[in-house]
Amino acid sequence: MTHSLTENSVSIPKRVGILGGGTAGATIAIRLAALGLETYLFEKNKSLIDGPPMCHLHAGGNLYREIPDEDCVALLKQCIDILRLYPYTIDVRPTVFAVPTRDEGSPEDLLPRLDILTDAYRELIAQDSNNKVLGEPENYYQLYSHEQLIALSEREQVAIPSTVDEWMIPVAKYLDLDKVKFPLIVVQEYGWNIFRLAASAQLALEDYEHAHVFTDTQVKQVLPVDCENCTNADHHVTKWRIDYQRAHDQQAVDPKALESIEVDYLINACGFRTGVIDDMVGVKVTRMVEFKSSYITRWKETGGQIPEIIIYGNRGTPEGMAQLTPYPDGYFQIHGMSKFITLFDDGLVASSEESAQPKLPEQYVHYIDDGWDKTPLQARSQQAIDYVAEFVPTFNSARTIGNALYGGQQIPGEDDTLRVADVSLYSNIRYARAENVKASSTLIAADQIVDELTNLGLIDNDTQVNRERYAHEWSYLVHNDSLAIDKVARTLACERGFPQAMAHVNHGIREATLDNLSSDDSSSLDEMPTSTP
Repeated sequence: MTHSLTENSVSIPKRVGILGGGTAGATIAIRLAALGLETYLFEKNKSLIDGPPMCHLHAGGNLYREIPDEDCVALLKQCIDILRLYPYTIDVRPTVFAVPTRDEGSPEDLLPRLDILTDAYRELIAQDSNNKVLGEPENYYQLYSHEQLIALSEREQVAIPSTVDEWMIPVAKYLDLDKVKFPLIVVQEYGWNIFRLAASAQLALEDYEHAHVFTDTQVKQVLPVDCENCTNADHHVTKWRIDYQRAHDQQAVDPKALESIEVDYLINACGFRTGVIDDMVGVKVTRMVEFKSSYITRWKETGGQIPEIIIYGNRGTPEGMAQLTPYPDGYFQIHGMSKFITLFDDGLVASSEESAQPKLPEQYVHYIDDGWDKTPLQARSQQAIDYVAEFVPTFNSARTIGNALYGGQQIPGEDDTLRVADVSLYSNIRYARAENVKASSTLIAADQIVDELTNLGLIDNDTQVNRERYAHEWSYLVHNDSLAIDKVARTLACERGFPQAMAHVNHGIREATLDNLSSDDSSSLDEMPTSTP
C-alpha cells in the first residue's frame, strides 16, 4: 500500500531505485517490493549476489576477538533474522575454534563472550520461540578437552554425523593436537552458501510483481530531477533520474544511447563501488575498500563430513587466522588471514579528499571484473593448502581446482576491524547508502530504509505486509522450497565456474531446526516442504 495520492485519490505506487544487486541491494529490494513500492534493482553482473566470499553466518562474531561484545550480540540477532528470510541457504554443522600454541591468547578468554551470547540467544527465543534456529541454547557452545579428543580419535568415523561427538571424531583424527591449546570450542555457527543465497534472492524477486530486476546492466549516471536550492549544501531533492545501459544495447549503433527512469528515492548498494555513486550524488564520506579472496580446493580423504575448523591468529600477520570451510563432495573453501593468502599487501585502500571512492590497484579490479589470472591464483591456492596443512597434516593431499571466491569489501569510516554496519540516510535528498560489512546486517538495513520512507510519507508503515515481515511470513517461501533453490543454485555455480556440488548443503535447515518450531505459530516457515538435498 502506498501513501501518496493524486487529486482523484487514486493510489500511485512510488518508485525506488536500488543500485547494486549484492546481498544488501537484493534484500532491500525484496523488502520494498513486498510493500508494494515499484522497486527497480540494477546489477552490473549477470546474476545477483556475486560478490566477496562468505562462509558462515557469523552468529555472534565469535571469530573476532578485537570487536566488542555488544557488536557480537548484534551479529547474533541479525544472523537469526536473515536465516529466517533465507532458510534454504544454510548448512547445519558446527564450527570448531582452536587457539594454536603459538598464540598468546587462551581458549578461556572466549568463554565470557560465549556466555553472553548464550544468554542473548535464550532471550531471543523467549521473545519468539521461532528464533530457535541455532539449536538449543544450552548447546550453543561446548568444550572438548585433550583427553576427550584422544578418546574420540580412537572411534570409527561416521560418514554423516548426527551428534556433536560424531562431528568431533574427524577433528580428533585429523587436527594436530600438539599444536593447539585446550579446550577446543565447538559453536553452533552454521555455514552460509552464497550460491543458494543468490538463488533465494532471485526466486524471491521473481515472486513479487513490484520488483523489476535489471542484471547485466550498467548505471552510467544519476542526476537530481526535482531539486530545491541545488547550489547549497542543504539542498533538497525529491526525484532522481537513473541513466543505464543494458549489455545487449552496448553494441548498438549509437553506443551513447541510454535508457532512463525517474525514481522517488535512491538507494546506493554498490558494494565496494559505493563511492562512485556518492561522488555522483555529491556526498562526502570517508571509507575503505579491501580486496579479499578465499580459495576452493578438493580433499577427498575426509572419510565423511567434517565441521568447519578455525585456527585463531592475528589478522594480517604471517600467522593470521586459518579457516577450513566444508562443502559437499569433498570441496573446501580456505581463508588464511595473512597477506600471502586471503589479504594483499596493497589490497586495503582509503577514500580521499577528491573522491569518496577508494581506488583499488588495477590488478584487483581486473580480477573482480574479468577473473583471476591462472598463475597467481594457482600459487595462492597452493599456499592456502600448505597453510591449513600445518594444523591438519593430511590436508596436504588436497588439490586446487582453479577457482576462488573473491571481491572488494567496503568498510565505512577508518576502522578496518569494523564488522557491524548498516545504512546511512540523507533525508533532504531522498538518498540512502547501504554499507554492510557482514551480509547478515542487510535485513536490518532494509528496515531502517522502510522507516525512512515512512517518515518521508512515501509509504504507510502500518500495513499487513509490514507486520508479516516481523513474523517472517515471506510469501515467496510458501511455494519455493529447497528443491527449487537447488535448481537455480546449481545453474549459478556452473555459470560462475564452480563445481555443482558447491550449490548444495550437507544438512538443510529444515531437517535440523524448522521441525522444532512452535506448532501454534502460523508463519510460512511451518508450511515449508520438508524436502532437502
